[in-house]
Amino acid sequence: MTLYEQRRIAIERAHEELLSLPNEKLFSTGGIYERYKNPILTRDHVPLNWRFDFDPVTNPFFMERIGYNATFNAGAIKWNGRYLLAVRVEGNDRKSFFAIAESPGGVDNFRFWPRPITMPETGDPDTNVYDMRLTAHEDGYIYGVFCTERKDPSAPEGDTSSAVAMAGIARTKDLVDWQRLPDLISSAGQQRNVVLFPEFVEGKYAFYTRPQDGFIDTGSGGGIGFGLSDSVENARVKEEAIVDAKTYHTICEVKNGLGPAPIKTSQGWLQLAHGVRNTAAGLRYTLYVFMTALDKPWMVTHKPAGHFLAPVGSERTGDVSNVAFSNGWIADDDGRVLIYYASSDTRMYVATTTVDRLLDHCINSPQDGLRSAASVRTINRLISRNESL
Repeated sequence: MTLYEQRRIAIERAHEELLSLPNEKLFSTGGIYERYKNPILTRDHVPLNWRFDFDPVTNPFFMERIGYNATFNAGAIKWNGRYLLAVRVEGNDRKSFFAIAESPGGVDNFRFWPRPITMPETGDPDTNVYDMRLTAHEDGYIYGVFCTERKDPSAPEGDTSSAVAMAGIARTKDLVDWQRLPDLISSAGQQRNVVLFPEFVEGKYAFYTRPQDGFIDTGSGGGIGFGLSDSVENARVKEEAIVDAKTYHTICEVKNGLGPAPIKTSQGWLQLAHGVRNTAAGLRYTLYVFMTALDKPWMVTHKPAGHFLAPVGSERTGDVSNVAFSNGWIADDDGRVLIYYASSDTRMYVATTTVDRLLDHCINSPQDGLRSAASVRTINRLISRNESL
């Protein structure tokens, strides 16, 4: 047996074992959701024929020709009974692209579709695209809203890191063929973490935004915004009302942004977002949940204090450590909710809960009093209540 044959057989066997590995639900002390033992997608899940030249003549050592660094920040949708993720796949060359991965049950056995998404470019080509939010809109299309990054044309000579981030928009009927629309235009200098609302508001398309002055720093940007556009073919948000502002000495002190499109319930819209604060070790990203009014999806009705999900254990380490990020969740018809989150810009995990538990958490958990003394009073009220039982 040749070296090519030995390596190919061993690698194919290990790859199939990884893709077939069942996941294990872990016990949750908190009770709001359950984590799972294994990541659901890693760089090693990328199909072998995207990585290796299978011709023994041109690749006699069966070496990887195209390398991949990470699979993370995936949009999610339940479509034709299948659990699908629009995964951000990052190559060793730092370029990200989108690829659909499918699972029969939503928590394991994810396999990529045969080819990555061929996303059309606009007249001003993207250098990089990433972090797609999927929205099944009432107009009949599935929309993908994602960050499109280009080099900052106003950067000083020699500056090869400054960038401009905008919201790219594409739509599809089958998640294979995509129509690229013009990027969102807004009054903000840059836009990241933009989400299309699934219903018309006042007959218009509605977007959750995150206005910011710079590529990394929000500057005068105030948090999660909300605005309307007359059209989606040429989307323009002229005014952005702040839904949830960044706030001093909270998990949203530096910036915050919406994750996936919200889940509609009888009591309001469930929202999942990320908050960012600074630490001596760098930025820390955690997830939080809140609710907005059914008839006014820009109005916050309930917001539990603190983070909902933070990176733990091995989730803390990766390319950008101490990060939990989500831009995809799925609400099943039976009330189960699957939350897809990335750890440290490296790999994908899943947590499961229910709509009822999320509503209970949002409605009945205390809000942030914004001061240490207020936090102690909240704790003492709970202690006193428990002592009276």
